[in-house]
Amino acid sequence: MKICYFIQTHQNPHQIYRLVRTIKRASPDALILINHNFNRCDLELTPLQDLSDIHLLPNQEYLIRGDFSCQVQPYLNAVNWLFENNSDFDWLINLTGQDYPTQPLSETENFLASTECDGFISYWDIFADQIPWDRDKGFKRYYCIYWRMPGKSSYLFLKNFQQLSIVKKMTWLKFYLTYGPLVGIPCRSTPFNNEFICYGGRAWYTLSRKCVEYIKNFVDSRPEFVAYYQGTVVPEESFVQTILVNSKTFNLVNDDRRYIDYRGAVAGSPRTLTIQDYTTITNGNFHFARKFDMNQDAEIMDKLDALIFY
Repeated sequence: MKICYFIQTHQNPHQIYRLVRTIKRASPDALILINHNFNRCDLELTPLQDLSDIHLLPNQEYLIRGDFSCQVQPYLNAVNWLFENNSDFDWLINLTGQDYPTQPLSETENFLASTECDGFISYWDIFADQIPWDRDKGFKRYYCIYWRMPGKSSYLFLKNFQQLSIVKKMTWLKFYLTYGPLVGIPCRSTPFNNEFICYGGRAWYTLSRKCVEYIKNFVDSRPEFVAYYQGTVVPEESFVQTILVNSKTFNLVNDDRRYIDYRGAVAGSPRTLTIQDYTTITNGNFHFARKFDMNQDAEIMDKLDALIFY
């Protein structure tokens, strides 16, 4: 069995190298694809040249957080790379440069080799009751189309503008400042209906080859669906879920096997994990966790290494 680890990175090259070396040491036959945001910092693979099957994918667009170009398009680029290069991968696991395994990779890979499931991915109907989001969040993200305002002063302008009483009466206007500044309006027509539901979820998944192939075929045959999501906000938390869950052909486990603590999240960024989290993240329920920062707490990563390479 062969695993492809697709890693999206943007900072701290030394931590990226550490993650890659950990994966290759624990799983020598693994294929690693890296998409790096060079707008944030440089990254060279020279320090990893002693390792095989590591590929740095080219960026096709400027990566803007919250846009289709930031996470979804690079994921689709990785999928295309796999099939264009006739890769014999069995599973595709997407990570960031701030992720780390929380158990020996042999255990994770043996689990995937023996499972009858097709994918591990969190998902929910965005309008269902008792989901992690409030009802307006899903509507605002995926039932509206947005335009990004140019200029550094746009953020403050929109922040003040949306507080005006006349603007509050214009309920059809939507503002998204977390990943903005963005201004949007509800769409007159969407891809969604009672038979094709809009799903949300987290942006991290472990998918079998047949799930990945289905995504590729769906995207290739439905350019209008892709174009629609290109106008939404944070599409990485809906795009893949909506494609796969609506297919009704896969045995999907509603669990991405990742530990992420969003308590006190700032601009969608989860809490940085430390040595105090070790017992929680290594309880056997998770394959990976995020996010880590070796400059802030390297001890937790050292202790995870001792577990991974016991």
